[in-house]
Amino acid sequence: MARPTFDIVTVGGGLGGAALARAMAERGARVLVLERERRFADRVRGEALMPWGVAEARALGLESLLLATCAHPLPWLDIFVAGLQIVHRDMPASTAHAAPWLAFYHPAMQEAVLESAAGAGAEVRRGVRVSGVKPGPVVVLDDGDAIPARLMVGADGRSSLMRKWAGFPVRRDPERLLFSGVLLDGVPAPEDAAAILFSPGAGRIGLVIPQGGGRVRAYVGYHRDADPPRAPDLGRFLEESVRAGADPALWAAARPAGPLAMFEGADTWVDRPYRDGVALVGDAAAASDPTWGQGMSLTLRDVRTLRDRLVADDDWTAAGHAYAAEHDRYYGVVHRVDGWFSDVFMDVGPEADERRSRALPLIAADQTRLPDIQFGGPDLPADDAVRRRFFGED
Repeated sequence: MARPTFDIVTVGGGLGGAALARAMAERGARVLVLERERRFADRVRGEALMPWGVAEARALGLESLLLATCAHPLPWLDIFVAGLQIVHRDMPASTAHAAPWLAFYHPAMQEAVLESAAGAGAEVRRGVRVSGVKPGPVVVLDDGDAIPARLMVGADGRSSLMRKWAGFPVRRDPERLLFSGVLLDGVPAPEDAAAILFSPGAGRIGLVIPQGGGRVRAYVGYHRDADPPRAPDLGRFLEESVRAGADPALWAAARPAGPLAMFEGADTWVDRPYRDGVALVGDAAAASDPTWGQGMSLTLRDVRTLRDRLVADDDWTAAGHAYAAEHDRYYGVVHRVDGWFSDVFMDVGPEADERRSRALPLIAADQTRLPDIQFGGPDLPADDAVRRRFFGED
Protein backbone atom coordinates (compact mmCIF):
# COMPACT_ATOMS: atom_id res chain seq x y z
CA MET A 1 0.00 0.00 0.00
CA ALA A 2 1.27 3.50 -0.82
CA ARG A 3 2.34 5.59 2.15
CA PRO A 4 -0.51 7.92 3.23
CA THR A 5 0.00 11.58 2.40
CA PHE A 6 -0.74 12.47 6.03
CA ASP A 7 0.31 10.93 9.32
CA ILE A 8 -2.66 12.48 11.14
CA VAL A 9 -5.99 13.90 10.02
CA THR A 10 -7.98 15.76 12.66
CA VAL A 11 -11.68 16.19 12.00
CA GLY A 12 -12.41 19.42 13.84
CA GLY A 13 -10.19 22.45 14.13
CA GLY A 14 -11.26 23.77 17.52
CA LEU A 15 -9.07 23.64 20.61
CA GLY A 16 -8.46 19.86 20.59
CA GLY A 17 -7.89 19.37 16.88
CA ALA A 18 -5.79 22.49 16.42
CA ALA A 19 -3.68 21.95 19.55
CA LEU A 20 -2.89 18.37 18.53
CA ALA A 21 -2.13 19.46 14.95
CA ARG A 22 0.30 22.06 16.21
CA ALA A 23 1.93 19.71 18.71
CA MET A 24 2.51 16.95 16.16
CA ALA A 25 3.47 19.24 13.27
CA GLU A 26 6.14 20.73 15.51
CA ARG A 27 7.56 17.22 15.78
CA GLY A 28 7.64 16.64 12.05
CA ALA A 29 4.34 14.83 11.53
CA ARG A 30 2.34 15.51 8.37
CA VAL A 31 -0.97 16.79 9.72
CA LEU A 32 -4.21 17.79 8.01
CA VAL A 33 -6.94 19.68 9.88
CA LEU A 34 -10.48 19.54 8.46
CA GLU A 35 -12.74 22.25 9.90
CA ARG A 36 -16.27 22.83 8.65
CA GLU A 37 -16.53 26.42 9.95
CA ARG A 38 -15.02 29.14 7.78
CA ARG A 39 -15.21 31.46 10.77
CA PHE A 40 -15.72 30.46 14.39
CA ALA A 41 -18.85 31.88 16.02
CA ASP A 42 -19.94 32.40 19.63
CA ARG A 43 -21.77 29.22 20.60
CA VAL A 44 -21.57 29.88 24.37
CA ARG A 45 -18.74 27.47 25.10
CA GLY A 46 -16.28 27.32 27.98
CA GLU A 47 -14.27 30.49 28.41
CA ALA A 48 -12.43 29.88 31.69
CA LEU A 49 -9.43 27.59 31.68
CA MET A 50 -8.75 26.17 35.13
CA PRO A 51 -5.23 26.42 36.62
CA TRP A 52 -4.54 22.76 35.87
CA GLY A 53 -5.63 23.38 32.29
CA VAL A 54 -3.26 26.35 32.12
CA ALA A 55 -0.49 23.94 33.16
CA GLU A 56 -1.52 21.63 30.30
CA ALA A 57 -1.44 24.60 27.91
CA ARG A 58 2.03 25.44 29.22
CA ALA A 59 3.23 21.90 28.56
CA LEU A 60 1.95 22.18 24.98
CA GLY A 61 3.56 25.57 24.40
CA LEU A 62 0.17 27.28 24.21
CA GLU A 63 0.11 29.39 27.36
CA SER A 64 2.27 32.17 25.91
CA LEU A 65 0.26 32.09 22.67
CA LEU A 66 -3.01 32.52 24.55
CA LEU A 67 -1.64 35.33 26.70
CA ALA A 68 -0.32 37.12 23.62
CA THR A 69 -3.54 36.83 21.60
CA CYS A 70 -6.71 36.47 23.66
CA ALA A 71 -6.32 35.45 27.31
CA HIS A 72 -7.12 37.52 30.40
CA PRO A 73 -5.50 36.16 33.60
CA LEU A 74 -7.68 35.77 36.70
CA PRO A 75 -5.37 35.20 39.68
CA TRP A 76 -8.16 35.28 42.28
CA LEU A 77 -11.11 32.99 42.95
CA ASP A 78 -14.05 34.11 45.07
CA ILE A 79 -16.68 31.58 46.18
CA PHE A 80 -19.98 32.61 47.76
CA VAL A 81 -22.53 30.28 49.36
CA ALA A 82 -25.99 31.66 50.10
CA GLY A 83 -24.60 35.19 49.81
CA LEU A 84 -21.68 34.64 52.19
CA GLN A 85 -18.12 34.66 50.84
CA ILE A 86 -16.28 31.57 52.01
CA VAL A 87 -13.24 31.70 49.66
CA HIS A 88 -10.93 34.46 48.43
CA ARG A 89 -8.07 32.47 46.97
CA ASP A 90 -4.83 33.47 45.31
CA MET A 91 -4.67 30.74 42.65
CA PRO A 92 -1.00 31.09 41.56
CA ALA A 93 0.09 31.05 45.19
CA SER A 94 -2.09 28.12 46.23
CA THR A 95 -1.97 25.64 43.34
CA ALA A 96 0.86 23.26 42.53
CA HIS A 97 0.94 24.64 38.99
CA ALA A 98 1.38 28.27 40.19
CA ALA A 99 -1.18 29.29 37.59
CA PRO A 100 -4.22 31.58 37.43
CA TRP A 101 -7.43 30.93 35.56
CA LEU A 102 -7.30 32.17 31.97
CA ALA A 103 -10.44 33.74 30.51
CA PHE A 104 -10.92 34.37 26.80
CA TYR A 105 -13.49 34.77 24.09
CA HIS A 106 -13.80 31.21 22.77
CA PRO A 107 -13.87 32.02 19.04
CA ALA A 108 -10.75 34.20 19.40
CA MET A 109 -8.97 31.34 21.17
CA GLN A 110 -9.98 28.89 18.43
CA GLU A 111 -8.69 31.19 15.69
CA ALA A 112 -5.40 31.75 17.51
CA VAL A 113 -4.68 28.06 18.09
CA LEU A 114 -5.72 27.02 14.58
CA GLU A 115 -3.54 29.74 13.05
CA SER A 116 -0.62 28.56 15.17
CA ALA A 117 -1.16 24.98 13.92
CA ALA A 118 -0.88 26.21 10.36
CA GLY A 119 2.21 28.17 11.33
CA ALA A 120 3.75 24.99 12.73
CA GLY A 121 3.31 23.28 9.36
CA ALA A 122 -0.12 21.63 9.54
CA GLU A 123 -2.34 21.90 6.48
CA VAL A 124 -5.67 23.49 7.37
CA ARG A 125 -8.78 23.20 5.20
CA ARG A 126 -11.84 25.19 6.26
CA GLY A 127 -15.39 24.97 4.99
CA VAL A 128 -14.93 21.21 4.57
CA ARG A 129 -17.57 18.63 5.45
CA VAL A 130 -16.76 15.03 6.27
CA SER A 131 -19.27 12.32 5.42
CA GLY A 132 -17.70 9.22 6.96
CA VAL A 133 -14.74 7.12 8.02
CA LYS A 134 -13.73 3.84 6.40
CA PRO A 135 -11.29 1.17 7.58
CA GLY A 136 -7.72 2.02 6.85
CA PRO A 137 -8.40 4.51 8.36
CA VAL A 138 -9.71 6.74 5.57
CA VAL A 139 -11.82 9.86 6.01
CA VAL A 140 -14.39 10.56 3.28
CA LEU A 141 -15.42 14.11 2.38
CA ASP A 142 -18.77 15.26 1.05
CA ASP A 143 -17.27 15.73 -2.40
CA GLY A 144 -16.23 12.06 -2.46
CA ASP A 145 -12.54 12.66 -1.82
CA ALA A 146 -11.03 9.93 0.38
CA ILE A 147 -7.99 10.80 2.53
CA PRO A 148 -6.00 8.05 4.26
CA ALA A 149 -3.78 8.61 7.29
CA ARG A 150 -1.91 6.65 9.94
CA LEU A 151 -4.25 8.11 12.56
CA MET A 152 -7.64 9.77 12.38
CA VAL A 153 -8.56 12.05 15.28
CA GLY A 154 -12.16 12.92 16.08
CA ALA A 155 -12.12 16.40 17.61
CA ASP A 156 -15.63 17.30 16.53
CA GLY A 157 -17.33 17.97 19.85
CA ARG A 158 -20.00 16.50 22.10
CA SER A 159 -22.24 15.55 19.15
CA SER A 160 -19.30 13.90 17.38
CA LEU A 161 -20.07 12.17 14.09
CA MET A 162 -16.57 10.70 14.03
CA ARG A 163 -17.49 8.83 17.19
CA LYS A 164 -20.60 7.44 15.49
CA TRP A 165 -18.89 6.53 12.21
CA ALA A 166 -16.05 4.75 14.01
CA GLY A 167 -18.51 2.68 16.06
CA PHE A 168 -17.74 3.88 19.60
CA PRO A 169 -20.56 3.05 22.06
CA VAL A 170 -21.63 6.20 23.93
CA ARG A 171 -22.49 6.36 27.61
CA ARG A 172 -24.56 9.12 29.19
CA ASP A 173 -25.41 10.19 32.71
CA PRO A 174 -29.04 10.73 33.74
CA GLU A 175 -30.25 14.28 33.21
CA ARG A 176 -29.61 16.34 36.31
CA LEU A 177 -28.39 19.90 35.68
CA LEU A 178 -28.97 22.57 33.05
CA PHE A 179 -26.43 25.26 32.25
CA SER A 180 -26.81 28.60 30.47
CA GLY A 181 -24.50 31.45 29.54
CA VAL A 182 -24.21 34.79 27.77
CA LEU A 183 -21.48 37.33 26.99
CA LEU A 184 -22.17 40.74 28.57
CA ASP A 185 -20.59 44.16 28.22
CA GLY A 186 -20.80 47.07 30.67
CA VAL A 187 -20.29 44.95 33.79
CA PRO A 188 -18.30 46.52 36.68
CA ALA A 189 -16.99 43.21 38.06
CA PRO A 190 -13.48 42.99 39.55
CA GLU A 191 -11.25 42.21 36.58
CA ASP A 192 -8.78 39.99 38.45
CA ALA A 193 -11.18 37.47 40.02
CA ALA A 194 -13.50 34.70 38.90
CA ALA A 195 -16.62 34.39 41.04
CA ILE A 196 -18.61 31.23 41.77
CA LEU A 197 -21.97 31.75 43.46
CA PHE A 198 -23.95 28.93 45.05
CA SER A 199 -27.56 29.06 46.23
CA PRO A 200 -27.76 25.44 47.35
CA GLY A 201 -31.34 25.15 48.56
CA ALA A 202 -32.55 26.78 45.34
CA GLY A 203 -30.52 24.45 43.10
CA ARG A 204 -28.69 27.40 41.50
CA ILE A 205 -25.09 28.22 40.62
CA GLY A 206 -23.83 31.42 39.03
CA LEU A 207 -20.43 32.25 37.57
CA VAL A 208 -18.99 35.61 36.59
CA ILE A 209 -15.85 35.33 34.44
CA PRO A 210 -14.29 38.70 33.55
CA GLN A 211 -12.53 39.01 30.19
CA GLY A 212 -11.32 42.60 30.66
CA GLY A 213 -12.70 45.95 29.61
CA GLY A 214 -16.01 45.47 31.40
CA ARG A 215 -16.85 42.30 29.48
CA VAL A 216 -17.80 39.11 31.31
CA ARG A 217 -19.05 35.68 30.42
CA ALA A 218 -21.87 35.03 32.85
CA TYR A 219 -23.30 31.58 33.51
CA VAL A 220 -26.23 30.24 35.52
CA GLY A 221 -26.80 26.57 36.25
CA TYR A 222 -29.98 24.90 37.49
CA HIS A 223 -31.05 21.62 38.94
CA ARG A 224 -33.76 20.15 36.71
CA ASP A 225 -36.10 19.73 39.70
CA ALA A 226 -35.73 23.36 40.83
CA ASP A 227 -38.01 25.12 38.32
CA PRO A 228 -35.44 26.17 35.72
CA PRO A 229 -36.41 28.46 32.83
CA ARG A 230 -38.05 26.65 29.96
CA ALA A 231 -36.34 28.78 27.30
CA PRO A 232 -33.44 31.26 27.19
CA ASP A 233 -34.54 34.77 28.19
CA LEU A 234 -32.05 37.49 29.18
CA GLY A 235 -34.26 39.13 31.79
CA ARG A 236 -34.94 35.82 33.49
CA PHE A 237 -31.25 34.89 33.20
CA LEU A 238 -30.16 38.02 35.07
CA GLU A 239 -32.84 37.47 37.72
CA GLU A 240 -31.62 33.90 38.21
CA SER A 241 -28.02 35.11 38.46
CA VAL A 242 -29.07 37.40 41.31
CA ARG A 243 -30.95 34.52 42.87
CA ALA A 244 -27.74 32.50 42.75
CA GLY A 245 -25.97 35.29 44.61
CA ALA A 246 -24.77 37.92 42.11
CA ASP A 247 -24.88 41.58 43.14
CA PRO A 248 -27.77 43.18 41.20
CA ALA A 249 -25.55 46.23 40.59
CA LEU A 250 -23.42 44.13 38.27
CA TRP A 251 -26.25 43.95 35.75
CA ALA A 252 -27.59 47.52 36.00
CA ALA A 253 -25.93 48.61 32.74
CA ALA A 254 -25.20 45.19 31.25
CA ARG A 255 -25.88 44.64 27.56
CA PRO A 256 -25.57 41.39 25.62
CA ALA A 257 -22.54 40.98 23.36
CA GLY A 258 -23.54 37.55 22.09
CA PRO A 259 -26.26 34.91 22.18
CA LEU A 260 -27.84 33.43 25.29
CA ALA A 261 -27.97 29.63 25.21
CA MET A 262 -28.92 26.78 27.53
CA PHE A 263 -27.53 23.23 27.54
CA GLU A 264 -28.09 19.87 29.15
CA GLY A 265 -25.35 19.21 31.66
CA ALA A 266 -25.26 15.40 31.62
CA ASP A 267 -21.86 13.90 30.85
CA THR A 268 -21.50 11.84 27.68
CA TRP A 269 -18.42 9.72 27.13
CA VAL A 270 -16.91 6.63 25.60
CA ASP A 271 -14.77 4.06 27.32
CA ARG A 272 -11.37 3.63 25.66
CA PRO A 273 -11.47 6.44 23.05
CA TYR A 274 -9.23 4.66 20.54
CA ARG A 275 -10.06 1.87 18.11
CA ASP A 276 -9.02 0.79 14.60
CA GLY A 277 -6.84 3.81 13.88
CA VAL A 278 -9.29 6.41 15.24
CA ALA A 279 -8.68 8.40 18.44
CA LEU A 280 -11.19 10.76 20.04
CA VAL A 281 -10.16 13.86 21.98
CA GLY A 282 -11.99 16.58 23.86
CA ASP A 283 -15.77 16.48 24.02
CA ALA A 284 -15.86 13.75 21.37
CA ALA A 285 -14.16 11.47 23.91
CA ALA A 286 -15.82 12.80 27.07
CA ALA A 287 -18.09 15.83 27.36
CA SER A 288 -18.13 16.74 31.04
CA ASP A 289 -20.89 18.70 32.74
CA PRO A 290 -20.15 22.36 31.83
CA THR A 291 -21.37 23.44 35.26
CA TRP A 292 -17.98 22.53 36.68
CA GLY A 293 -15.77 24.01 33.98
CA GLN A 294 -13.48 21.07 33.26
CA GLY A 295 -13.99 20.63 29.51
CA MET A 296 -11.11 22.66 28.08
CA SER A 297 -8.66 21.39 30.68
CA LEU A 298 -9.63 17.81 29.85
CA THR A 299 -9.22 18.56 26.15
CA LEU A 300 -5.68 19.83 26.65
CA ARG A 301 -4.84 16.81 28.84
CA ASP A 302 -6.11 14.58 26.02
CA VAL A 303 -3.90 16.39 23.53
CA ARG A 304 -0.80 16.24 25.69
CA THR A 305 -1.33 12.59 26.57
CA LEU A 306 -1.92 11.54 22.97
CA ARG A 307 1.03 13.61 21.74
CA ASP A 308 3.37 12.09 24.30
CA ARG A 309 2.28 8.55 23.49
CA LEU A 310 2.64 9.05 19.73
CA VAL A 311 6.07 10.63 20.09
CA ALA A 312 7.29 7.88 22.43
CA ASP A 313 6.12 4.85 20.40
CA ASP A 314 6.35 4.36 16.64
CA ASP A 315 3.66 1.69 17.01
CA TRP A 316 0.74 4.07 16.89
CA THR A 317 -1.78 1.32 17.57
CA ALA A 318 -0.10 0.64 20.90
CA ALA A 319 0.21 4.38 21.50
CA GLY A 320 -3.51 4.87 20.83
CA HIS A 321 -4.49 2.17 23.30
CA ALA A 322 -2.12 3.59 25.92
CA TYR A 323 -3.67 7.04 25.45
CA ALA A 324 -7.17 5.59 25.81
CA ALA A 325 -6.34 3.81 29.06
CA GLU A 326 -4.83 6.94 30.58
CA HIS A 327 -7.75 9.06 29.37
CA ASP A 328 -10.21 6.77 31.16
CA ARG A 329 -8.25 7.18 34.39
CA TYR A 330 -8.13 10.98 34.54
CA TYR A 331 -11.59 11.54 33.07
CA GLY A 332 -12.96 9.08 35.63
CA VAL A 333 -11.51 11.19 38.44
CA VAL A 334 -13.01 14.42 37.08
CA HIS A 335 -16.38 12.76 36.47
CA ARG A 336 -16.51 11.36 40.00
CA VAL A 337 -15.59 14.64 41.71
CA ASP A 338 -17.98 16.69 39.56
CA GLY A 339 -20.70 14.36 40.78
CA TRP A 340 -19.75 15.06 44.39
CA PHE A 341 -20.04 18.80 43.84
CA SER A 342 -23.48 18.31 42.30
CA ASP A 343 -24.49 16.22 45.32
CA VAL A 344 -23.41 18.88 47.81
CA PHE A 345 -24.19 22.16 46.04
CA MET A 346 -26.89 21.48 43.46
CA ASP A 347 -29.20 18.67 44.57
CA VAL A 348 -32.55 19.72 46.06
CA GLY A 349 -34.88 18.12 48.58
CA PRO A 350 -34.75 17.00 52.22
CA GLU A 351 -31.92 14.50 51.77
CA ALA A 352 -29.77 17.11 50.00
CA ASP A 353 -30.58 19.70 52.67
CA GLU A 354 -29.53 17.27 55.40
CA ARG A 355 -26.26 16.58 53.53
CA ARG A 356 -25.53 20.28 53.30
CA SER A 357 -26.42 20.97 56.94
CA ARG A 358 -23.65 18.58 57.86
CA ALA A 359 -21.06 19.51 55.22
CA LEU A 360 -21.29 23.29 54.70
CA PRO A 361 -20.49 24.49 58.24
CA LEU A 362 -17.41 22.27 58.24
CA ILE A 363 -16.33 23.58 54.82
CA ALA A 364 -16.82 27.19 55.95
CA ALA A 365 -14.53 26.52 58.90
CA ASP A 366 -11.96 24.56 56.90
CA GLN A 367 -11.74 25.16 53.17
CA THR A 368 -9.33 22.24 52.73
CA ARG A 369 -12.38 20.01 52.96
CA LEU A 370 -13.22 21.07 49.39
CA PRO A 371 -11.58 18.63 46.96
CA ASP A 372 -9.18 20.59 44.78
CA ILE A 373 -9.35 18.41 41.67
CA GLN A 374 -11.33 21.00 39.70
CA PHE A 375 -8.56 23.55 40.14
CA GLY A 376 -5.49 21.37 40.71
CA GLY A 377 -6.29 18.52 38.31
CA PRO A 378 -7.07 14.81 38.33
CA ASP A 379 -3.71 13.67 39.66
CA LEU A 380 -4.71 14.83 43.15
CA PRO A 381 -6.26 12.35 45.60
CA ALA A 382 -9.94 11.62 44.93
CA ASP A 383 -10.64 8.48 46.92
CA ASP A 384 -13.45 7.75 49.35
CA ALA A 385 -11.58 9.40 52.22
CA VAL A 386 -11.62 12.66 50.24
CA ARG A 387 -15.34 12.24 49.54
CA ARG A 388 -16.18 11.54 53.20
CA ARG A 389 -14.23 14.61 54.32
CA PHE A 390 -16.06 16.76 51.74
CA PHE A 391 -19.43 15.42 52.82
CA GLY A 392 -18.61 15.84 56.54
CA GLU A 393 -18.79 12.11 57.16
CA ASP A 394 -15.32 11.75 58.70
